Amino acid sequence: MVERAASDILVDGVLRPAAGGRRYDNIGPATGTTIGQAADAGASDMDAAIAAARRVFDEGTWARDRELRVHCLSQLRDELRRRADEARTGIAAETGAPLGLTYGYQLDLPIRFMDWTIALTRDHAFERDLGVTNAMGMPTRRLVWKEAAGVVGAITPWNAPVQINLAKCVAALGAGCTVILKAAPDTPWSAVLIAEAAAATDLPPGTLNVVTGSDKTALGAQLVEDPRVDVISFTGSTATGRRIMAAAAAGLKRVFLELGGKSANILLDDADFGQALWSGLAVCYHAGQGCSIPTRMLVPRARVEEAVATLKSVFEGLPYGDPSSREQILGPLISQAQRERVLGYVEIGRREGARLVTGGRVPPRLPHGFYVEPTLFSEVDNRMRIAQEEIFGPVLAVIAHDGDEDAVRIANDSMYGLAGAVHSGDGERALAVARRLRAGTVNVNTGNAFDADAPFGGYRQSGIGREMGIEGFEEYLQTKTVGLPA
Repeated sequence: MVERAASDILVDGVLRPAAGGRRYDNIGPATGTTIGQAADAGASDMDAAIAAARRVFDEGTWARDRELRVHCLSQLRDELRRRADEARTGIAAETGAPLGLTYGYQLDLPIRFMDWTIALTRDHAFERDLGVTNAMGMPTRRLVWKEAAGVVGAITPWNAPVQINLAKCVAALGAGCTVILKAAPDTPWSAVLIAEAAAATDLPPGTLNVVTGSDKTALGAQLVEDPRVDVISFTGSTATGRRIMAAAAAGLKRVFLELGGKSANILLDDADFGQALWSGLAVCYHAGQGCSIPTRMLVPRARVEEAVATLKSVFEGLPYGDPSSREQILGPLISQAQRERVLGYVEIGRREGARLVTGGRVPPRLPHGFYVEPTLFSEVDNRMRIAQEEIFGPVLAVIAHDGDEDAVRIANDSMYGLAGAVHSGDGERALAVARRLRAGTVNVNTGNAFDADAPFGGYRQSGIGREMGIEGFEEYLQTKTVGLPA
């Protein structure tokens, strides 16, 4: 079991306890027991963090000094690399991700992604010249300046905390903003890793502030409602995103929202089924706790039974339950509450008439921790709740389709539009289907678009704006146009 002393928060350049020394227990999903403690910040701590970020943005040179930003972010990257191996077990323990996932997207990959964002900070065209116009009767030269948007409140989830924390903070800092990172209560150490690394760099005090706390709503609401905060960057549920958008509307505050998904994985009738069906294991990756994971598999009606039989065998043969494994992909759910939510959806699926093929239980051999067996439903109608609502667990719904047109119709019959996938033996046919999907990211066959330079976000109620890529960087910039005599 991983244990550590209570972690601190980072406010105005100082690592310190929460006001009054308040702490809360960090619960490990693999055991259901306390693995350590974290600082339990309150309103006064958040107020101090906002004040520091506002002061350094308004009075400092951070927003205008690109060279300093590149220097400090490079230091931060190097510090994170130096600390990664020591942090690995703590991140795995608090997220529930098997240790092997920290060598990928739970730790090493997001640190590598920093290379691209630092290069963009160095090379981005923050200014451009539009040339001369005579449109208003006088020759005028026009300049367009991209400037930092201001103070950013970053509110992040627990499923991939290092990746999402860094995606928001590094882009915002590179753009010249100052940042308050409000970590998910379930995964404080993944944010504190960044705080401790930042404290060892030349970042001006107050440029990056990191706040952890047990309250699931109050600290985030304080960030959203404070007029000193210019931008809210949020990743989480659609329901919470709606509330944030409504609260931010009072001050016309800019919001970036990366929200839920119910992505469709379409297998066309000419797909290589032996290969394509393996993609169903995506719902087992980190116990299905990923917003863009394809949780609906759309299969040609004539091949549904074949697909279900293969998937059943794959799901039942999947090894899991070893938190220290470098090979396993399925860990526990984040909490008892999340496990109850997932098991509740299993019962909903049964009541609605879907056929539970395998799984849907707490594994008898794993009485401790928050595990749920890999779960497969067939005979699913797309109108069922298990096909329409985000479950965030290792649950796959197989839905029959009657050709390309029908598959596109079913895939788009959702309030979400975050991601999707298409499998076909004909690349052009697959791309034709991908073009018609109302989704922010679509992977074809074995492709996976995810990388630092690829914008990520969704259509419809999967969110507003994009994270990562040039588009994600520019979420943190304002545009100013200047006219001067030619």
